[in-house]
Amino acid sequence: MKKFLTLALTAVMALSLLTACGSKNDNSADTNTDGSNTETTLSGTVSTDGSTSMEKVINSLGESFMAMNKDVKFTYNPTGSGSGIQAVSEGRCDIGLSSRALKDDEKASGLVETVVALDGIAIVVNPENPVSDLDIDTIAKIYTGEITNCQYRQELTSTGDVINTVSQNPDAIGYASLSAVGDSVKALTVGGVEATEATVKDGSYVVQRPFVLVTKEGTELSPAAQAFFDYALSADAAS
Repeated sequence: MKKFLTLALTAVMALSLLTACGSKNDNSADTNTDGSNTETTLSGTVSTDGSTSMEKVINSLGESFMAMNKDVKFTYNPTGSGSGIQAVSEGRCDIGLSSRALKDDEKASGLVETVVALDGIAIVVNPENPVSDLDIDTIAKIYTGEITNCQYRQELTSTGDVINTVSQNPDAIGYASLSAVGDSVKALTVGGVEATEATVKDGSYVVQRPFVLVTKEGTELSPAAQAFFDYALSADAAS
C-alpha cells in the first residue's frame, strides 16, 4: 500500500503500508525447522518481495539464514506490500512480504498470510513540534477527515519519505514503523503510552500492525524457501 502524509495548519499526518518479492529455485535438501541443514547441503535462491517497513526484519532473517546455509542466496525486493502480494499471486517470487493483513478478496484468490511479527507504528513529529501525546480518537479524526483544517494531502511511497518529510517540517506529524524512527523525528506517546517493543507485545500500545509472510495456496515452496519460511517462524529467529 502507499503512505499518506497530510500537511495541516497545525499538524501533518502520514500513513504507511508497504511490500516486495523475487525469484525461485528448485534445489532439494533435507532441513530442520530452524533453517539449518541435516544430511544434504541446502542450496538455491529464496526470493522475497514486498513491504519496505519489513526491511530490517527481513534482512536480519535473511542474513542469519544464509550464515547457516552457505550455498543459499537470499534476495529481498522492497517494492511495497501491494506489489509483493501481487508478485506472489503471479508467481514472481517465493514469499511476499506485507505490513498489513490480507484483504478478503486476496484470501479468496488463494493467498495465505502467516504473521511473523507485530510492528509498532510510531506517531512522529518534527522535533520542534511541542505536541508530545495524542489519543487514538484524535488520530482517527485526522485520518478520516473529521478534523478539517488540512491544507493538502501528499502521497508518499516509502517509510523513508515520510520520515524525511516530517523531519523537515516543524508542523508535520506522521506515522511509520517503529524500527525506522531515528533522531530526525520525535515519537509521540499515544494515550500516554510510549511505543516500545514491550508495549507493542503486551498490547498496551494500540497503534500496531502485523508483519506478514504471504504464500499461495497449492503452490509448493522450493526446499530452500520452505526452510527459510520455517526458520522465520522458529524460536531461534525470534530470540
